[in-house]
Amino acid sequence: MQNSFVDNLRAQQWYNGNGPQYLNGFLNDKSSRLIGWAMMRQLRVKAELCSDQRLVSLCENSYNIFNEEKRSFQPGWSNETVAGKYSSLVFKAFQYATSDELDTQVYIGEHDTYRGGGYVYEFGGSLTDMRQNLSDLYELGWIDQHTRAVFIQLTLYKANTNLMTSVILLAEFLSTGGVYVSARFEPSNYDS
Repeated sequence: MQNSFVDNLRAQQWYNGNGPQYLNGFLNDKSSRLIGWAMMRQLRVKAELCSDQRLVSLCENSYNIFNEEKRSFQPGWSNETVAGKYSSLVFKAFQYATSDELDTQVYIGEHDTYRGGGYVYEFGGSLTDMRQNLSDLYELGWIDQHTRAVFIQLTLYKANTNLMTSVILLAEFLSTGGVYVSARFEPSNYDS
């Protein structure tokens, strides 16, 4: 069975089938401790009508600070109230949060410069809950034609090397339809 990113966010059974006792908060490598929650953050553009609607009615604009979507929505990018069949983490993923609320900064990608706010899904709860939440986000179209950037951010600590590492994975969704993927790893020694 091939492991996915989500499966590796939690310590799984050992090679002999024993459970991962005393490893709450550790990744599946059983030596890297996750500091806080891993999070997936999305930046979107506003849906705008094109000035010439003979060919297409909605324009697919590139991301910039002037056309960034900042409204909060119900699941499925709807304005209508949705019954409570989704978890609070899924509902929260459709609520805009500012960079101050998220304690994030501007990020310079390969194709654009992105603000620190956005729509956030935190990889919290059990492995089963995370899988269900991600399935719900997929079915609700969390990533769609208005998505311009998706970040996955996490911070790791490895005690045996006394090393903290900030990890940022970025997928930039271009208005032309392409996707550009990049990663940044920033290690630093942790001095107590």
